[in-house]
Amino acid sequence: MDTMALRRVYVWEFPVRLYHWVNALAVAALAVTGFMIGRPLWLPLGIEEASSSFFFGWVRFIHFAAAFVFFFNFIGRIYWSFVGNRYARWDNFVPRSWTHFRKQLSEVIEVLKVDVLLEKPRPTETVGHNAMAAWSYFLMFLAFVFQSVTGFGLYAAMSTSWLPQLFTWIVPIMGGDFAVRQWHHVMMWFFVAFAMIHVYLVIYHDYVEERGEISSMIGGWKFEEKRPRE
Repeated sequence: MDTMALRRVYVWEFPVRLYHWVNALAVAALAVTGFMIGRPLWLPLGIEEASSSFFFGWVRFIHFAAAFVFFFNFIGRIYWSFVGNRYARWDNFVPRSWTHFRKQLSEVIEVLKVDVLLEKPRPTETVGHNAMAAWSYFLMFLAFVFQSVTGFGLYAAMSTSWLPQLFTWIVPIMGGDFAVRQWHHVMMWFFVAFAMIHVYLVIYHDYVEERGEISSMIGGWKFEEKRPRE
């Protein structure tokens, strides 16, 4: 049996871990309630007064409440990308120079050889996000912005709150309420697909790398191979 000496590295700080799990719960709540709002599958049996049976009222309330949690949680993550440790910082996701971009691109190709083409038995050793994950998360951050903007744009028609009212321009510029709802719904499926791929790759890399990929998002610690001092 192969063995190697490992050392613990504190990678994911508490704010990053908190963001991750709050975001996961918010996205799950938004996806489920959003699907029910867009395509209602069932109603509680029985015909009752609205005052005693407010099922879809609760569905909408949960969706709107989760949307606010989702939005401000994302704002908190953006803030932490400037003040957090080097594994949480913005330049993990956005190349800071042409040289950095080329380095990340090379790593993306290496990751594809492992995860998709299966040309290599082991992935590139990275303690934080590898370049493929970083680019994927940046794409997800853009999706977060789009979903927040279109969601609050739709909500602005029925809310006098200051935050939704900042996005009243979205519906006219995107061609009307129906078009915005369709785009908002389509983007929901992007989140669902991303979540499925994300869970698969986390489990896969946890098995292949054996560095505590899954437990690190609970305790914050990962492991890297000890290298002899030169």
